[in-house]
Amino acid sequence: MASDWTRRWLPRGLYGRAALILLLPVVAIQLVVTVVFVQRHFEDVARQMTRSLVPTLLHLRAEVEAAPTLEAARARISALAPALDVQATLGAREPVAASRAFYDLSSVVVAETLRRELGVVGPIDFGPPQRRVRLDLPTRHGDLRLDFSRRRVSASNPHQLLVLMAVAGLVLSAVASWFLRAQLRPVRRLAEAAEAFGKGRVLEFRPAGAVEVRQAGRAFLDMRRRIERASAQRTLMLSGVSHDLRTPLTRLKLGLELIADPGARDLVGDVDEMQRMIDAFLDFARDAATEAARPTDAAALLQAALERATRAGRRVEAGEVVAAEPVSMRAEAVARALDNLVANAARHGTRARASVVASDAACRFTIEDDGPGIPAELREEALRPFVRLEESRNQDRGAGVGLGLSIASDVARHHGGTLRLGRSEALGGLRVDLVLAR
Repeated sequence: MASDWTRRWLPRGLYGRAALILLLPVVAIQLVVTVVFVQRHFEDVARQMTRSLVPTLLHLRAEVEAAPTLEAARARISALAPALDVQATLGAREPVAASRAFYDLSSVVVAETLRRELGVVGPIDFGPPQRRVRLDLPTRHGDLRLDFSRRRVSASNPHQLLVLMAVAGLVLSAVASWFLRAQLRPVRRLAEAAEAFGKGRVLEFRPAGAVEVRQAGRAFLDMRRRIERASAQRTLMLSGVSHDLRTPLTRLKLGLELIADPGARDLVGDVDEMQRMIDAFLDFARDAATEAARPTDAAALLQAALERATRAGRRVEAGEVVAAEPVSMRAEAVARALDNLVANAARHGTRARASVVASDAACRFTIEDDGPGIPAELREEALRPFVRLEESRNQDRGAGVGLGLSIASDVARHHGGTLRLGRSEALGGLRVDLVLAR
């Protein structure tokens, strides 16, 4: 339960989690200091200051009680109150109305102390605008209205320390956040370079930041150089193999065509099949990472694949096309994958359809046919090299070598995408989605 809660509410990014780790202690310390300071300091100070004023107020009430008449009592407090810095009125017409600001915490302590020490039963006014305290004390000559400055019973500006703490916390958090962002920037650049390399793009990257981040950056650059070197060597080897295999096959084919024996024609067909198998293997073995990615019109790329299929005698319909902006891809590799997918659809069905939809997140090429399709339990196996599902696919139009789906899957992986197999709702056969990440 706790793990689900943390996964749901915690930030997903490294910067957000690091900022949370930084801010939580600051907020917690400020809360603790605020509670302790208000409860222990300001409450005690307000209680002590209020108690120091209580004898003055009791003295004024005693003078009123000792006066024989109302006029005498008023005369005494008129002479005594200014000296004690208290405004005193005897026999006020309107009672005091209780008033207190919601943020005025110390007034609760002041009111409690005055009620306990003076026996006040009526309301006490802590009017915020005047910063005065007013209350009524009962005497035998009537209620004695006392009005004195708030500064005499509580510390002035008690919120200054809290405001100072809050401002200091915000400033320090902003400085720490800026420093944290600067430290995480090399990590973000490393992630962007690794993601781009997985999609076939090479971004300029230079290790920076902390020692551990620099070490990870150098390890990534070494890995990228090794992969590029291996790809270059693989391409060079395939070029040599292609030349060494095609040349003797061509001589063999020419020699068989010159033979008058009818049986030699069957051998020519075998040579052609060997040629197709070699071409398919070289397409599969060719590393798509050797080609640089560039902005490509996905709709034009699909249209070109359909035109090549038409020239080869294959009937493929054009479906939905939603690709307004160019998509960064390795055009030759994607074209090779589309040719294989279109050929598979035309080979195993009587009707095929190709469409493309490009969004901000991905570019999806979809090839559908009305053939028998591939059962769900065999789709993962169908993506393996040299696997031919003879029981489930129609062989009347010629068999392939089992590399078409593997080539397309390899191209999708080099673009940070995937190849999905499913059932076509429109045609009823196989649906292949070649998804390229953007």
